[in-house]
Amino acid sequence: MSAPSTSAASDAAAALAGSLQLPPLRTLDDFVLGSARFQLPNLKDFDKWGNRVVKNLLYYQTNYFLVFLAVYVLMIVINPTKIISGLIVQALIIAVIWQFFSSKSKKNFIASRLTGGNAVLSAQSEQQKWYILAGALLAGYLFLHMISAVLLTAFTLLLPISMTFIHASLRLRNIKNKLANTIESFGPSTPMGALLDALNVRADGVIN
Repeated sequence: MSAPSTSAASDAAAALAGSLQLPPLRTLDDFVLGSARFQLPNLKDFDKWGNRVVKNLLYYQTNYFLVFLAVYVLMIVINPTKIISGLIVQALIIAVIWQFFSSKSKKNFIASRLTGGNAVLSAQSEQQKWYILAGALLAGYLFLHMISAVLLTAFTLLLPISMTFIHASLRLRNIKNKLANTIESFGPSTPMGALLDALNVRADGVIN
């Protein structure tokens, strides 16, 4: 039962990855230099501000991905040990939290289906509870011991995200931007488009 579902999930992921296509890299002149025009958005008009951000995210997404990659590579080169250690600790914390909630939901599902107690399931649940506790203690110790590495990793993640949001908020859209958004909306889906769809974030219209 699990093998077909795993195969189906991998096939769906492969099909999704195959259907995604990055838009062309925008020139540096268009991105930040001569022809780029910047202006503070109207903070009272959230719809218009959000529409500008979404459209710029779609139009400059390849540039934003390169900025994200460049910041990560630079920080890894400057301090590789802390970045790698911070990523390991964060991955462990996420794994413990994920395991805790997944085991809790699984336990509630089994309890709703069974009327009597099951010794084997109870023993497995008790054993899993100790594993989660041990993982939580280890993750907590590593977090306190390597808090500087965790904070540096969080900063490395938040820095390009902040830069992207600031640029997308300030960059005024030109005719080329609007036409490209219109044309690309009828083409293959892009990674940023798929991400925004997953977050249920959409612009007001194609040519707005």
